[in-house]
Amino acid sequence: MVWRLLRRNISAGQLTGYALANFVGLTIVLTALQFYRDVTTVWDDDDSFMTRDYTVVSHKVTGLGSLTGSSEGFSESDISDLQSQPWVRRVGAFTASAYNVSASVDMGGRGMSTALFFESIPDEFFDSLPADWTFDPANPVIPVILSKDYLSLYNFGFASSRGLPQLSEAMIGMVPLRVSVSGNGRQQWFPARIVGFSSRLNTIAVPEQFMEWANARFGEEPVADPSRLIVELSRPGDPAIKEYMAAHDYEMSGDNTDSGKASYFLTVVTGVVVAVGGVISLLSFFILMLSIFLLLQKNRDKLHDLMLLGYSPAAVSRYYATIVVAINAGVLVLAIIAMLVGRAMWQPPLSRLGIEASSPWMAILTGVVIIALITAVNLTAIRRAMRRYF
Repeated sequence: MVWRLLRRNISAGQLTGYALANFVGLTIVLTALQFYRDVTTVWDDDDSFMTRDYTVVSHKVTGLGSLTGSSEGFSESDISDLQSQPWVRRVGAFTASAYNVSASVDMGGRGMSTALFFESIPDEFFDSLPADWTFDPANPVIPVILSKDYLSLYNFGFASSRGLPQLSEAMIGMVPLRVSVSGNGRQQWFPARIVGFSSRLNTIAVPEQFMEWANARFGEEPVADPSRLIVELSRPGDPAIKEYMAAHDYEMSGDNTDSGKASYFLTVVTGVVVAVGGVISLLSFFILMLSIFLLLQKNRDKLHDLMLLGYSPAAVSRYYATIVVAINAGVLVLAIIAMLVGRAMWQPPLSRLGIEASSPWMAILTGVVIIALITAVNLTAIRRAMRRYF
């Protein structure tokens, strides 16, 4: 009886308008979020055009820089200033060897040797690390990670011109290397193995444990300030990056401008789309609140009579709360279905590009949280209105 009495002044058009606006806004938010998550899975692929950017920063080398004795290293204040930039996620320093390094190898009855250099960086900046990426002075085998560019130069430059066999990444790991480390009046030979290749780093990398041990044992001078830094960019493509580098006379190795702009553009566009969806959902929320307040005003006399008959404000407001919960639940279900339909439509094109879609559960959970917050605010407003009017 109470429900039949209260529903007479309910405007189906207003409730439909709210439901439609909320559905559109929530669908935009969930679909944009899911598409962003699906596309950004490609950032985990180092060969992708949208890989998350790691760049190597160094001072610009001038013609008289070394001759005048000017420092080309990064001080602690330089590193701290770079780390504080909003587009920087983290910074790592290259530690250079303070000793002499040479390596020799025998292949096919032919031997060759060359002078080398070693560098080390924190482990978290490598593409991937082999299980044996460590150094123990009691069992001194040096694991080495090379740039993939070096292997290409050997195969298609040096090996082809000298009649030497070309090597794959798997084969080169089996090539026995002997490394000579000398300095500070000492000299020692070490066995070494190439345990991996990096498409991110243009260097010959060894574990930090070995670098610290060798610099302390063979280094003739204190370790200088790092001359190169590896920087993970949180906003690749941000115009502020180039402005900062130019202002400090820094330069970045590699040309990741296009990939940075692509990922930055995707982030900005997704943010705009989500903001539009959020505004639509917010407007729909105000539409519902206005509808409920108008409904309470129209039913004021009836509600007052119900109070006189012994109904509490909480009991009467329960009927309006049921309407809100039912509409919001329906909107959530329809928005999730629309998001999943859109995901099914863009998955085949992304699969052809080698992009693996991510799980939709994060988007679904986001929708549940948004609707739960909207519903909680709606119910709180209804209860307050009932207490204020009656």
